[in-house]
Amino acid sequence: MEAARDALYERALGAYLGFAVGDALGATVEFMMPSEIQHAYGMHRDMIGGGWLKLKPGQITDDTQMSLALGQSIIDSSGWNAVAAADAFVAWLKTRPVDVGNTCRRGIQRYMTHGTLAGEANEADGGNGACMRNLPLALATLHDEAEFAQATREQCHLTHHHPLSDAATLALGRMAQILIHGGGIKGCRAEASRLVAAFPAFRFEPYPRRASGYIVDTTQTVLHYFFITDSFESCVTEVVNRGEDADTNGALAGMLAGAAYGASSIPGYWLKRLDKDVRQRIETQTGALLGLAQHVKKDPR
Repeated sequence: MEAARDALYERALGAYLGFAVGDALGATVEFMMPSEIQHAYGMHRDMIGGGWLKLKPGQITDDTQMSLALGQSIIDSSGWNAVAAADAFVAWLKTRPVDVGNTCRRGIQRYMTHGTLAGEANEADGGNGACMRNLPLALATLHDEAEFAQATREQCHLTHHHPLSDAATLALGRMAQILIHGGGIKGCRAEASRLVAAFPAFRFEPYPRRASGYIVDTTQTVLHYFFITDSFESCVTEVVNRGEDADTNGALAGMLAGAAYGASSIPGYWLKRLDKDVRQRIETQTGALLGLAQHVKKDPR
């Protein structure tokens, strides 16, 4: 039993740390095209910061920042609370972060102005901003599928109200949960197949070779490389070298690869570069979020 808990924690921590590593690595080449990356770096694999945001080596972007804000709101509320999450995003926005997606900003400002926890369904909300930050919720509801589904939709609609955003966020979150539970890549593949069957726009074979911030492009890129690679390093490296929305795509690829291969699979030369405060917060949040999930499992409310 103890070994099983340790293995589950190793995969959960791998997912969260892998997410941050993919974010920090990909930020260097965000908005570049593959040919530009190849010309500048050959194969980009060094966590050197820079990029259009002029980051320090190991510095993360809004992907990880919003995830940490969401995770802390869940911990402080002892579970999912939409108002607490919205307030956490407001507090984050007021810190003047280095980068904020337009749809995220618009949704947070709507809440600040009107107090509404969801906007109307909107075709312009098909970006990847809700999907990118949902991992803490997947950890906190690891043993409660119904709570995960309901809370995920509410989390998405704080800023993004679009059926494809909802579908991808649910699917990628479930894939992370399957992997953390030890279901392996086979179980993850079955969930991907269900997503494509329900929403054919997400078909990723053959790979369409688009890696923008549109949720379909992000999901196709992440799934394509996750299923054709065999290690954390190869998965994340391949994804970020597609460029375009490389920080978010790299983060989500790191989430799945970290959950599949565990925290110990993340190369030390990346972890050593990752912002130390971010790493410590992730380690603390992972334990606390899994503790909430275990409490719900033992004492359902």
